[in-house]
Amino acid sequence: AFFASKLEHESKHCNGKGFQRPGSSAFDRVYTANQNCGHAYPTFLAVLWCAGLLCSQAPAAFAGLMYLFVRQKYFVGYLGERTQSTPGYLFGKRIILFLFLMSVAGILNYYLIFFFGSDFEMHIKTITSAVSPLLLIP
Repeated sequence: AFFASKLEHESKHCNGKGFQRPGSSAFDRVYTANQNCGHAYPTFLAVLWCAGLLCSQAPAAFAGLMYLFVRQKYFVGYLGERTQSTPGYLFGKRIILFLFLMSVAGILNYYLIFFFGSDFEMHIKTITSAVSPLLLIP
């Protein structure tokens, strides 16, 4: 909602009725940042859901909240110079990777239970709970 409101504000701020605003770099930056965030959102939802369902809910929820904060930082950084958005982008990639690895660990644990009868769920939950605060390190 924040991204869409910023896009609407920039669109109204620029003079013109059409959606295409040639020469408006502020509108172009807001529009591009909004599109980038919109394109990454389905991937985020998929890995968040899988990580919470297959591995552990608390670290997945923490990583999800961190990702939303990081995307906000990315969007605001994109409104300035493009180099200001790079830390938010890289931080977001790291959180997506963490959620993906949690999903893979949950799937591997399922197959270990199915084929060998070994359950490593408690070990995986302990590891993910210990690693999730490390996401705060820039």
